[in-house]
Amino acid sequence: MDKDTSWRIIDRQREALSDLLETLDPAEWSTPSLCDTWTVRDVAAHLSLAATTGVGTALAYLVKARGSFDRMIREATLDRARERSDTQIVADLRGTVGSRRLAPGTFWRDPLLDIVVHGQDIARPLGRRIDPPPDAAHAAVEWVWRRRFPFFPGRQRHGVASWPRTWTGPEAPAPSFAGRCSPCSSSRPDASPDWPG
Repeated sequence: MDKDTSWRIIDRQREALSDLLETLDPAEWSTPSLCDTWTVRDVAAHLSLAATTGVGTALAYLVKARGSFDRMIREATLDRARERSDTQIVADLRGTVGSRRLAPGTFWRDPLLDIVVHGQDIARPLGRRIDPPPDAAHAAVEWVWRRRFPFFPGRQRHGVASWPRTWTGPEAPAPSFAGRCSPCSSSRPDASPDWPG
């Protein structure tokens, strides 16, 4: 998938997820997501971080986290979730539509991975659906394996190891990662896809 196509899909998925979030009641915002220890609200707050966090802020969190990438992301996400209202979280995410800004040290494929995977981490526990195009799901899974850091998929005991390319159309399940969820740990037993058959 080329860069322009990827960004168009990212924008559509950000819009779709923003629309979904606007319909949630307080209990749904507090629903545990497929990211272990994170609520739907936390994951939603996380999704605007990359496009809105400057180098200085990222470095400050990295120092606070003593160099741990996972801890840096976790603390920055939870701070944002605490500081913003539900309405502001939705506005933050919707405000990233059309943005091509990347977090320091990331690549253009990273926001595709984020929105495809985290969209499912939010939607599935709520019994909702957000269906990314199958080629976007393929691209996201392939990027995990190519990217390696911070996912290291070969070290995970569970998760998506492959994405059957014969699955197309609305019945094709979207990926979610049971071992590691970009970059929060998603160890819930229902985090694996609904394999057909």
